[in-house]
Amino acid sequence: MHEWALAEAVVEYVRRVAGGGAIAKLTLGLGELQAIDEEVFKFALRELFKEYGIEVRELRIEHEECLLKCRACGHVWRLKDANLEEDVREAIHFVPEVIHSYLRCPKCGSRDFEVIGGRGVSVKEVVKA
Repeated sequence: MHEWALAEAVVEYVRRVAGGGAIAKLTLGLGELQAIDEEVFKFALRELFKEYGIEVRELRIEHEECLLKCRACGHVWRLKDANLEEDVREAIHFVPEVIHSYLRCPKCGSRDFEVIGGRGVSVKEVVKA
């Protein structure tokens, strides 16, 4: 499961930044396109932090919406505003690279756009205790 691999990367980063010990608050960003089981991810984080002897007193996960930007006209729009059927949304969540097959810029119709937000997992804040 990729949730465990992502959790391992987060824990390794926190170990390097915090140098072990207790963490008062850890804030993570979770992109809409990440296609991750959040409960499995949280479980993996808890288990791995316990394994490394790191206490995290407060874990916050902020959901980041998918933002797209047209390279042709510069228009920025949200994935959730696109009128997509549920099976298409699911396909995009499982394989985000297929997004260009289903979407066009709502302003100019171009398929030349980029994902500028809502992808991946990020460490936003680490506050040592």
